[in-house]
Amino acid sequence: MRSLTAAVALSLFAVGCGGSGGSGKTADGKTIVKVAVWDYEKTPEFKALIDGFEAENKDIDVQPVDILSADYSNKITTMLSGGDSTDVLTMKNVTDYARYGTRGQLQSLTTDANKLDKAKYSGLDAFDLKGDYYALPYRQDFWVLFYNKDLLKKSDADLSKLTWSDYADLAKELTTGSGSSKVYGTYHQTWRSVVQAIAAAQTGGDQLSGDYGFFKKQYEVALDLQKSGAVMPFATAKTQQTTYDAMFSTRKTAMVPMGTWLAARLLQLKAEGKNDVDWGMAPLPQTSANGKTVSFGSPTAFAVNKKARNSEAAKKFVLWASGPKGAAAIAKVGVVPSYTDAAVMKNFFGVKGMPSDALSKKAMSPDEVKLEMPVSPKSSDIDQILKEEHELVMSGEKSIDKGIQEMESRVKSEVE
Repeated sequence: MRSLTAAVALSLFAVGCGGSGGSGKTADGKTIVKVAVWDYEKTPEFKALIDGFEAENKDIDVQPVDILSADYSNKITTMLSGGDSTDVLTMKNVTDYARYGTRGQLQSLTTDANKLDKAKYSGLDAFDLKGDYYALPYRQDFWVLFYNKDLLKKSDADLSKLTWSDYADLAKELTTGSGSSKVYGTYHQTWRSVVQAIAAAQTGGDQLSGDYGFFKKQYEVALDLQKSGAVMPFATAKTQQTTYDAMFSTRKTAMVPMGTWLAARLLQLKAEGKNDVDWGMAPLPQTSANGKTVSFGSPTAFAVNKKARNSEAAKKFVLWASGPKGAAAIAKVGVVPSYTDAAVMKNFFGVKGMPSDALSKKAMSPDEVKLEMPVSPKSSDIDQILKEEHELVMSGEKSIDKGIQEMESRVKSEVE
C-alpha cells in the first residue's frame, strides 16, 4: 500500500477507533449501526438513506463514518486488516468488493440475494462471487454526456447520436477564450476509465486479458483533444486536483462525460446557490454509428463487515437501502437506484431541477451498460497497472504504443 501522510494516518486511526469498542447502544438504548461512507456532505444519497431508514426503524441509530473519497479504498482496506468493527461498509467499486469478499472480510448475504426479484436489480450480478453474495447494490450508475444548454445553443450538432469523432469536433467548436476566461469544449476527469473503460465497453475488449490494442483509438481521441486545447491538459487537471463538478457548474466547460451521479451533485449545488447552469444529459458518444448506445458503469453496494458489532441491525439497513424503499429515497435526490420500476423512474425525473426532456430521458435508457471493470481476484492488481500506465500516456511521458506495450507486458508478468 502506498504510504499515508501523518494527517491521513491520524484520521484513519480515529475512524478505526470509531468503529470499535463501546457498548453498541446509544444512551437511550438504540442500537448503533456505523456505516462507512465518503464525502457525506457532498453525497446526498447517504443522508436520504439514513433518514429514510431511521424513520421506519426508531430503535436503530445509523451513524455515518465519513472518509474522504480519495482515501476511501485505502482506508477501508486498512480498517478491515486491522479488525475494525464498523458495521456496514459501502462498496465503492466491484474491484474492492472482489478483494474483500475473497478474503473472507464480509458477511455472506447469499440467502437474501437469492430471494430477490433479480430482474429488477441492475448490477446485482456483479456481486456474484462463484454463487455467493457479500454485498447488495443500492445504486447503479452509468456514463452519459452532460452538457450546458446555453453554450450549445448555437451548435447544430445532434447530441442523440454522436460518435467520438463528432464529439471531438464539437468540443473544438465550443472552446472559447484564453487564460482565466477560457471555456473548454469538454472536460475529461483524470481517471483511466474515461479512456479505457469506454474503449472496453464499446469495442468488446477485455480489461483483464493483457491485450490492450483496443485502447488505442480512444487514446488518440483524448490526446488530440488535449493537443488542440479543447480539453484541460491531463497534467494540469492532476496537479490542480480539478474536479468535474466544479468545472461544469462554474461554466468552465461546455460538456463533460461523466457518471449519472453528477445529476444529484448538480441539483445539490443548485439548492446551495452554487450552480445556475441550465443543463441536460445526452447519450454517451459511441465508437460506432450503428444506432445503439453502449455505456459503462458500476453498481455501488452495501456490505456487512464480518466483524460488525451489530450484525442483525446492519443487515436490516442493507436490505432496506438496497430494496424498493431505499430506491425511492435516493431517486428523490436524483440518484439512479439499482432497484428499478416505473414508480422509481417517475420519482427520478420528478425531482425539482432534473431535466426531463426527451434527450435526457434517452440518455437514461442506454441499450447496454457494461461493467466498468470485470470482477476477478486479479482485478485490483490489473487496475493499478492500467492506472499507472494511463497517467504516463496522458501526461506525455510515454507514447500511446509504448504505454499499451507496457500495460500488456506488466499485466502478463506481474499478475499471477
